Amino acid sequence: MNLASPRPATWIVEFIALAGIWGASFLFMRIGTVAFGPVATAGLRVGIAAVFLLPILLARGHFASLRQHWKLVFLVGLTNSAIPFVCFSYALQSITIGLSSLINATVPLFGAAVAWVWLKDRPTGSRIVGLAIGFIGVGMLAWDKASFQPDASGLSSGWGVLACLFACVCYGVSASFTKRYMAGLPSLVSATGSQLGAALALLPLTWWFWPQQAVVPQAWLAVLALGVVCTGLAYILFFRLIERAGPAKALSVTFAIPVFAIVYGVVLLGEAVTPWMLGCGLVIVLGTTLSTGLWRLPTGRRELSS
Repeated sequence: MNLASPRPATWIVEFIALAGIWGASFLFMRIGTVAFGPVATAGLRVGIAAVFLLPILLARGHFASLRQHWKLVFLVGLTNSAIPFVCFSYALQSITIGLSSLINATVPLFGAAVAWVWLKDRPTGSRIVGLAIGFIGVGMLAWDKASFQPDASGLSSGWGVLACLFACVCYGVSASFTKRYMAGLPSLVSATGSQLGAALALLPLTWWFWPQQAVVPQAWLAVLALGVVCTGLAYILFFRLIERAGPAKALSVTFAIPVFAIVYGVVLLGEAVTPWMLGCGLVIVLGTTLSTGLWRLPTGRRELSS
């Protein structure tokens, strides 16, 4: 008996765990942002993740690869971590964690669109239909939830929705950049280097926007969980999932994240979820699964029997 071989159901457990962890990241970002502000929360997140991942990278002997490719991975850290984390933290000041996680589910959609424009990876058939459906779902969701009238705190949900969408565009750009310039680079090098690059980029801004008032212990625990569990540990789990189940199944975790985030928001924060939000979410997921090729529409062709 080969004890090293994982059981077939192992990847399913890891899939659910990863969705739950990344769903919780929206909750921890909300808690952290209230105490630290959006910039400092993002800066702490990537800094803690870098400190967590760096010893693992050194233990596995990947430092030489990091040193050789540091410019590329640091640049990816800007577009794949620093900017998106600030955008989502900012957005969570004015929109719910459920809504932000639904918008986050469009990442594969924007990834397909950017790959089409940049890498000339032109979608055909079902994928084009999926792009159209997905962006219609985004428009429906944004039209219903985005208001540029400031609330009592001076913030507006419209800017929050736009910040989330911009973060998703950054993720899409990062995916194409990684595919074009970083193919074959060990995933741990990409993960650790990107967090180091993001931490260095956000360090002066984190210092500048550091809160003047004392921060409660709950907020410190939230950013600690955000950096160690939702970023560092999640990266490791994500890469294990790619190895065990393949990239298509691993990327589909994006669709399960809103389920957990919405539950966390309703149970722990008392957030409201409307049927319209859920309906738009389903439209977005449908479009994304089609645009990424995870599901294809039937062609209507039938094989002729001899």
